[in-house]
Amino acid sequence: MNRLDNSWFSSNLQKNMNIRTYGSGEVPVLVFPTRDAMCDNFENFGMIDVLSEQIESGHIQLFCVDSVDQESWSNLWGDVEWRAQRQEEYYDYIVDEVIPFICKVNGTGRLPVVLGCAMGALHAAIVFLRRPALFSALLSLSGTYDAKYYFGGWSNGTLYDNSPVDFLANISPDHEYIDLYNEKRIVLCVGQGQWEDESRRTTSIMRDIFDAKGIHGWVDFWGYDVNRDWYWWKKQMVYFLPYILEEA
Repeated sequence: MNRLDNSWFSSNLQKNMNIRTYGSGEVPVLVFPTRDAMCDNFENFGMIDVLSEQIESGHIQLFCVDSVDQESWSNLWGDVEWRAQRQEEYYDYIVDEVIPFICKVNGTGRLPVVLGCAMGALHAAIVFLRRPALFSALLSLSGTYDAKYYFGGWSNGTLYDNSPVDFLANISPDHEYIDLYNEKRIVLCVGQGQWEDESRRTTSIMRDIFDAKGIHGWVDFWGYDVNRDWYWWKKQMVYFLPYILEEA
């Protein structure tokens, strides 16, 4: 399997950031790691092995990014305004630096799919829902979509922009993004087993928002034996990815 590591000094984050690319396939896929993890996350936990057939066949090309979660979402003793701003800078890094890089390296002209598990699912939802024109599809597994949960209930305008249950709830039903969303494939999935309480709560809120706004996302709740872990994420990835890629 073709694997390539790239890094550069991010002007948005003022630090070196890494991207690991797998394959050279048709459909580019932006992959966010789980909480506090880096671009080797999917490989370390065996997800690359699960996707190896589609990568080696040339169907997909993965672009796995680093996180700065330890500075933003996980920085529990840090200044909340600084933490929120750091997440916004990470969002800008993805939009301004990573997406152009993906388009250049992939070279097919296709819009990338964006996906992630756990914290990666939140990141994927943020960038997709804020900039739907940049992506072809969203797959979020075990996401917690209320940013205030990570900030002890605190919020400001910057954090609001990174909290899907907040900004999406206030979007007008006739906003141009609704039609854009409905041109794409959107999947939110969560188990109902161990460690999924907050993700299940906020995924339910997202389902209700989708229904109220006329957004045609697939919101799927798996069984009470389905825990928040890689064993189930691998099964969910295999189950949902063919559907996501149909329109990509």
